[in-house]
Amino acid sequence: MEIKVLGPGCKNCQTLEARTREALDGLGLEAEIVKITDFADIAAHGVMSTPGLVVDGEVVLAGKVPSVKQLTGLLGG
Repeated sequence: MEIKVLGPGCKNCQTLEARTREALDGLGLEAEIVKITDFADIAAHGVMSTPGLVVDGEVVLAGKVPSVKQLTGLLGG
């Protein structure tokens, strides 16, 4: 599984990454997490509001920081 965290590196982006890692641990899943900070790359995914989360090439959320429980549901729990 490849997960991309889209955003400039702000507090919300850092929180999203931390919660994503926590959700993955809770599910017992391993994933490669890549941070995308370049605005052109973020826009290329169609995300105009950060942070964004891309799982295996599909944008699953943008513009908010969900709870660990919500992320668990998004990631397969």
